[in-house]
Amino acid sequence: MIVLVDTDVLIEYLRGNEAVVRKLTIAYKKGEKLCYSPVNRAEIIAGLRKGEEEITSKLFSLMECLKIDETTGHTAGEYMKRYRSSHKVEIADALIAATVSNHSISLWTFNRKHYPTKDIKFYK
Repeated sequence: MIVLVDTDVLIEYLRGNEAVVRKLTIAYKKGEKLCYSPVNRAEIIAGLRKGEEEITSKLFSLMECLKIDETTGHTAGEYMKRYRSSHKVEIADALIAATVSNHSISLWTFNRKHYPTKDIKFYK
């Protein structure tokens, strides 16, 4: 299984949430392909606390970065047009949703309300 790990999950991992650390470790050891978007990386780096640089670098080195291309940008724009008013979808979440949708993978997030699109598969 291929999974894009959302920023909120990555933050919980970096903060040492035992349940998240355990679940992410199990997923990795089972051979699940863990991925992130450049948007996730930007959000993590923007909120990085002193002393978290090394663990953050190690975490990202174990994951694959999925590129944001023209199709992803177009899909994100469609999501924003459709859901910005009704669900307050912002560009970061629209790009993450479009990345997940265009790669036909699952999204591991704690904030499902940020992703109202019907075509998103969530990681359990």
